[in-house]
Parts: sequence; structure tokens; C-alpha cells
Amino acid sequence: MTWQAKARELDAADPLRAYADRFRVPGPELRYLDEASLGRPPADTADALARFVDREWAGRLVQGWDSWLDHPQRLGDRLGAGMLGAAPGQVVYSDSVTVNLYKLAMAALRHSGRRAMITDDRNFATDRYVAQGIEALGQADLRPVEAHPDKGVDLNSLGSLLDEEVAVVVLSLVDYRSGALLDMARANELAHEAGALVLWDLSHATGAVPIALDATGADLAVGCSYKYLCGGPGAPAFLYVRKDLHPVLRQPIWGWFGQRDQFGMGPAYDPVPGIERFLCGTPSILALAAVEPSLDLLLEAGIDRVRAKSLLLTEFVIDLVAAYAPYLRLASPRDAEGRGAHVTFEHPEARAIAAGLAQHNVLVDYLGPNRIRLAPGALSTSFEQIWEAVRHFPPSTQIRG
Repeated sequence: MTWQAKARELDAADPLRAYADRFRVPGPELRYLDEASLGRPPADTADALARFVDREWAGRLVQGWDSWLDHPQRLGDRLGAGMLGAAPGQVVYSDSVTVNLYKLAMAALRHSGRRAMITDDRNFATDRYVAQGIEALGQADLRPVEAHPDKGVDLNSLGSLLDEEVAVVVLSLVDYRSGALLDMARANELAHEAGALVLWDLSHATGAVPIALDATGADLAVGCSYKYLCGGPGAPAFLYVRKDLHPVLRQPIWGWFGQRDQFGMGPAYDPVPGIERFLCGTPSILALAAVEPSLDLLLEAGIDRVRAKSLLLTEFVIDLVAAYAPYLRLASPRDAEGRGAHVTFEHPEARAIAAGLAQHNVLVDYLGPNRIRLAPGALSTSFEQIWEAVRHFPPSTQIRG
């Protein structure tokens, strides 16, 4: 059987294959394998935005706030129930990942009275920069834990850094470079044994991997909605705070959307008792209108079915690359259950390979200095599209190094 025939066989058996028609695509010639950077737009998004502008913004003007005020938590509850394993009242859309990381890290530090904060030395840049910035302000002592470039954070190494001085551990559930998937339950357990909280970055996991925040005893989490959630460039981020922590955590950015009597405009800040206390200023209601169509699609498909197809897609990527470009070294965990929804390969000429693929309408992600990341979207990518993409990898005779 040829690889193309195998791809068509997998597509014929795919229970999610019809969802690909519900996304906007520039043309069938584009092979898009960079969902870990930006998801495709659902076909309904443009109409949803047009309806909102016409009926809500233009139609209701300022009176629209009567219903818009609850959008951040209403959508947060939907996301929490369908994607994050979180009961109502614990997830809210708010700000950006960077701002939410700062808010929750500072809240954890101030609550505990401890000074140490741990994150891994290969974590996503914004996670590391926020931690460094808090340390530069004199609010924490940063303890980096070394992460393996392919396997991610070793939990034994993490455990060796945990003691009575650690307030919060900042971890990514899925490593943005290698795709390594951490054991959330075990990491939470280790931190809690030392009296610390864990702040999870779910940006490369949400919408691709089943997450069980409540069941694993998670404390805090943030994530973006423009990758696998397909909410659009710069879509609002979200945050999660376990319910019993609401009364004891106070975030550092006091804004009127977190105020108990919001329109009373009182002289002193008095935060609401629930998840809204982690809001700051006015949310982007127009941007939230773009989030909902993609959330509808994902919830309809179901995260378990999305994960099942994603595992098949990434396994197919690995098999195809081994056949067409064996000079590339797999730089992700080989065990499918130990990966998120993307696969990374390493080669000294990675930049040139990625640029060459773009000339054939194949979009992958180059990660400097020597890695290529392939991230197919489970709802928008077919197995034949993956075959069409990988067969354009250059032969070894054209590769230096």
C-alpha cells in the first residue's frame, strides 16, 4: 500500500472528517501544519462577528452591557466544563496569558508569604519573562528547574527543588517545543506535599488534550484561545482558580471589573467573592464573540474524539517523516500518550527546510536554532493533507549537515 493510499484509508475511517468543511481555507493547495501557533478560523466566525456588530453593537449600543457583562464567565464555564474538567464558577476569559500569569503568580506569592518560585529553563518565553520580572521587582527568588529538550521537565528534578520556601511552581502542561506532556496529577501532588501551589500554562494543550483540573487537584491555570481553540489572532486568554482559593487570593491589578459593586464606583477596592475578582478592566466583547463559534465546534466534536484523532495524526506524521525525510531526528517523546498535539524534528538546516516547504505551500513552524514543529489540527486537517505536506520535504541529497 502506498502512503497516499494509507492516508485515504485513514480519512475514510475518520469520524471527524466532516468538520474540515466547517473551517475557512484559502485554497486546497495550502497544507497547514502550524495549529500550535494559530488555529484556522471556523466558517461561522465571520457571520457571528457580523451579526454581533449589526444586532448587538449597533442594535443595542450601551444597553448591550446588560447581557455582555456575563460573557467572560459564561464562556469560561463552557470552556471549563467541555475542555478543562472544571466545575462552573472557576474559569473566566480575561486579558492575555502574560497578564494572567502575572496576576496569579503574584496572588500565590502574597498569599503564602513565601518567596521562592520555580519554573523550567525551557518554558515558553512569556512564562520565564514574567517570573524574571517578578524577581526583578524583589517579589520572589526564582529557582529554575532544568528541562530535557525532548522530554520536558523531569518531575524527580522538580521534587528536589521543592521545600518550605516555595510558593508557586509555573509549568506548561504541553512543552511548546517538543510537545512533551506532563503528568498534571503527579506534579500537583509533589507541590502540595511541600505546601506550594502550581500555576499551569495550558496554551499548547487546551482544545487538543483532555484536561482534568478539578480531578487532579489543580490550583491555578492560564491559557490562550488562538491556537487549538481557534479563537483568532490575539483572542482573549482565560484563567482558572480553584474555588476554595477565591476568598484567600487577591490579584495585584485592581480594576473595576473585579469590584463587588462595579457601578457604585466607590472610593475603595472591594473584590467580588467569585472568579470575577481576577478580572481587571473592560473585556473585549467583540473578541469574545469570535471565540464562541470555535468553542461550539470543539464542544460538539468532543475533546476525547479530538484527542483520539490527534494521536493518529501525529503518529502518521512521524511515520511519513521517517519514510520521506529520515535525516530528521525526532525531538518529541516517541510514546504518543506522552505528547500533546504537535511533533518536533531537529536538523542543523531546519530554517532552510521550513523555508523550502513554504515555497510548496506547506506551512510548518521553525523553532530556532534547529527545530521544525508540525502541528495538525484534528478538526481541520486530513491525513491526505499531511501526506501531501510531508512528501515535499527535500531529499537527503539536497540537505547539508
